[in-house]
Amino acid sequence: MSAIKQSCCAIIFALGLVQSVQAILPIEKLDVFKGAKAYLVQTKTLPMVDIEISIDAGDRYDPDGKSGLASMTAALMNYGVRTSKGAFTEAQIADEIADLGANFGISVSGERAVMRIRSLSRKDLRDRAVQLAAAMLSAPTYDAKILAREKQRSITGLLEANTKPESVLERRFRKLIYGSYPLGESPTVKSVSSVSTSDLARFHQQFYRGDRMIVSIVGDVSPAEASEIVGTLLKNVPQSGPAISALPELQRSSIEPLSSREIQIPFDSQQAHIAMGMTAITRSNPDYFPLMVGNYILGGGGFVSRLMSEVREKRGLAYSVFSYFAPGKDAGIFQAGLQTKSDQATLALDVMSSTIANFITNGATPSELKAAKANLMNGFPLRIDNNRKLLDNVSSIAWNELPLDTLETWTAKVDAVTLEQVSAAFQKYLAMDRMKIVVLGASK
Repeated sequence: MSAIKQSCCAIIFALGLVQSVQAILPIEKLDVFKGAKAYLVQTKTLPMVDIEISIDAGDRYDPDGKSGLASMTAALMNYGVRTSKGAFTEAQIADEIADLGANFGISVSGERAVMRIRSLSRKDLRDRAVQLAAAMLSAPTYDAKILAREKQRSITGLLEANTKPESVLERRFRKLIYGSYPLGESPTVKSVSSVSTSDLARFHQQFYRGDRMIVSIVGDVSPAEASEIVGTLLKNVPQSGPAISALPELQRSSIEPLSSREIQIPFDSQQAHIAMGMTAITRSNPDYFPLMVGNYILGGGGFVSRLMSEVREKRGLAYSVFSYFAPGKDAGIFQAGLQTKSDQATLALDVMSSTIANFITNGATPSELKAAKANLMNGFPLRIDNNRKLLDNVSSIAWNELPLDTLETWTAKVDAVTLEQVSAAFQKYLAMDRMKIVVLGASK
């Protein structure tokens, strides 16, 4: 292709992209099947379909002493399945995926397990990919030899993670924030070693059922085709099962003296790693937008944030410093953090703390609010400029039970945020005397 033709194609593609993100594609709710909810965004730009199955089977459901079970249950679903054509081995599954030119991914977070499939939308290829995914969801084999191999791989990863300051910090911080709530637990060599094939089969049978699933689809398929996909995916999945014990209620971070809220962890590292935070809001909270906009000003806006200005630009204490809210469906946290020279840890923590405290007390300025809203609103098209990003958004909307017009109203809700709302929200949900602090690797 000549350079001129390439340039013309690039311009045409860019114009099409701009047009596509200006008009927000609607989210269609499909009929409930096997107790599962399903949603579709129909796109015609590419002959592709992206599918996500979210299962309410996250790490928070790990039994006592078996932290890591939920993740291993999901991870091993694509290492052997039973199908109508007989058993498929790990190698056969890999060959089938390669032959289809499809992508399969399985991951687990604190709240949910997620399976994602990307395939050409051509019916014969799409059907084969969906049928393979259906077998993983309904009939994984959980071979003992594969489990032993994956347990060893996981244990090796855990041992390596214990040598990395970032991993050690995150595990200790999560435990300090969540306490006895299940999200505070992390896999250990002992807990992973204890997992058996019967544990995997039992967990899968208990949690992988229609009434705990949400299917989100984005791509070149009609509503009828999308409903057919859902039906195939869940055909052999049970609709419901025995009652599952309710999770304990997440306790809000309490007011405590600094000596009870801060832990120092010795670690052989040239850098001190610092994390600060507390429990915060869920995604469905009506104060989500004031907190999101406010945090962009505080520490989420990169080089234009308050924290970056105070910690890096004015004092040179860290290359990077951040803050964010991580709201989920049932739990959420606020976290801020940085890395600095070990002998500067106390000063860096003081500056980060005072900057956050000042923002909670005094809020943002009019110019900061105007700039933050402009950046967020102007950057919104980049959040939905391809099918995968659209799927991320549809999945989040469905999982968090948000209104289906959330994408259509997103920029208007950002634009409507006021200084008073930012201040009120930060004062309502954050307090310095409830912040938990972990400092790892600082010299005494």
